[in-house]
Amino acid sequence: MPTTYETLNEIISGHKGKKAVLVNMWALWCPPCVEEFPMIVNLQKKTNDLEVIFVNVDFDDQFRDVISFLNGHNVGKTSYIKRQKDDIFINGMHDDWSGSLPFTIIYSKNSGKIIDYWEGKKEEEKFKKAISLALDL
Repeated sequence: MPTTYETLNEIISGHKGKKAVLVNMWALWCPPCVEEFPMIVNLQKKTNDLEVIFVNVDFDDQFRDVISFLNGHNVGKTSYIKRQKDDIFINGMHDDWSGSLPFTIIYSKNSGKIIDYWEGKKEEEKFKKAISLALDL
């Protein structure tokens, strides 16, 4: 599903009070993105109060490859494809995001506020700590 940062922010805010939200910006051309993808999918399966939203930032001509990749990881409704100029999307998602991938943002379950964010691939423990904090706040 195509998205803009405005649409994405509405979707995220709809989970406030219900679930913590993990948003991961990724691309097929980004090896660290592809490497951490299955781990994030697995974390979502293990955590009932976590909504994972994947946002693909690949180029339009890779649409079929992106869909194939998502289907291969059994990811559906929580996946979006960026349809906005890079600078507008990047600045709209987070002021500190340089545009580097992967980029992950974790939102609190109760307050809906950003708990943590980072650029680059991280170990599963980093994700677990941020998710645990987001579920408590």
